[in-house]
Amino acid sequence: MDVIVTPTPKLQGELQALSSKNYTTRYLLVAALAEGTSTIYYPAHSEDSDAMRRCIRDLGAIVEEDDEKIVITGFGRNPKPVKELDVGNAGAVLRFLMAIASLCPDVTFINRYPESLGKRPHDDLIQSLISMGVSIEHREGKLPINIKGGSPKGGHIQVSGNISSQFLSALLFLTPLLAEDSEIEVLHDLKSKVVVGQTLEVLEQAGIVIHADEDYMRFRVPGNQRYAAKTYSVQGDYPGSAAILAAAAVTESDITVHRLVENSKQGERAVVDVLRMMEVPLSHNNDIVTIKGNGKLKAVEYDGDNATDAVLAMVAAAVFAEGTSRFYNVENLRYKECDRITDYLNELRKAGASVEERQSEIIVHGRPEGVEGGVEINAHFDHRVIMALTIVGLRSKKPIRIRDAHHVAKSYPIYFDHLKALGAQVEWVEAGQGE
Repeated sequence: MDVIVTPTPKLQGELQALSSKNYTTRYLLVAALAEGTSTIYYPAHSEDSDAMRRCIRDLGAIVEEDDEKIVITGFGRNPKPVKELDVGNAGAVLRFLMAIASLCPDVTFINRYPESLGKRPHDDLIQSLISMGVSIEHREGKLPINIKGGSPKGGHIQVSGNISSQFLSALLFLTPLLAEDSEIEVLHDLKSKVVVGQTLEVLEQAGIVIHADEDYMRFRVPGNQRYAAKTYSVQGDYPGSAAILAAAAVTESDITVHRLVENSKQGERAVVDVLRMMEVPLSHNNDIVTIKGNGKLKAVEYDGDNATDAVLAMVAAAVFAEGTSRFYNVENLRYKECDRITDYLNELRKAGASVEERQSEIIVHGRPEGVEGGVEINAHFDHRVIMALTIVGLRSKKPIRIRDAHHVAKSYPIYFDHLKALGAQVEWVEAGQGE
């Protein structure tokens, strides 16, 4: 399905922020790794969290659900032997479960998205698991990946952190269950340290003890630990809300978003600070963000490494800012569902934006007068690109058509419903229809 975004001068209304995808997938996993029954209130519903639900069920967890909560009876350190796991297009779910699957005798992760997740590299985690005595067959670090495990060994483990922090998080979920104590040493640089903080926060809530150096480059993990069955409550999602807040910033708006925790460990909460730097009129009190936008923004310079999943929305806002904005230290955007620098900027240019790229930077020459639009653009099957391109369409002079916009469901299935509720003119059309 495609979406046609028609220029919309004004947004108005109130929303409850979607529940956090990152926290939901982590809570689902620690509940599955516990012996006993855990309850997760307000879980996210998205393709990523659904992939984790599906896979932990396949691995032997009992998963029961109603409108408010999920109740999970875990499999502890003994997942059920399973031949295949299908993570869909969810990279974090794949990487976390590659580590857990090393407790199984023979599992193959299948490749259902050869043009997206199927292109992403996982070599760094593969090398770490092999060093722990796990046998892995793969195609140059990419799916399909076959893991022959059963008895991974702890000890001194090295993992590279310069492509993704998800490899480290995967090892942090696995190593407490092993017989031996472990020391995890992070090589090179560590990207997205804030997200590692979320993993550690969830592990601590699940009763796991991990001793982390302050810079997150070395971790000491006692072995023979057990995950505790607990009750969790999922906070609102900043990465998805970033797109809503940026849409409000570029239009005449009066919107309120609830359930955005002020002291959240989500790095993307920085979108509030960045919009403030851009002189967007907003307040953030009692977990509520209110924006009364006037469409006027000032350029910013921002280190995007701590807020990776909000950078594309920030860039979309900067398209309409006065002056030149620079988002730096964002190279890991290249290793997502698509190359979120080259692919995204190519589509922005089609819509009329003036943007440049470096290996690890995005430079935006703002056009406060707006951009032309009137084009069809390709979102490269990437939910964050879809959301960000929609923001640009709201402020274009002519409508833009975003191909395959249904892939927004990966993290925010009701994104367009929420925008419509605020007054945005967005319309679903069948691919090929009206062309």
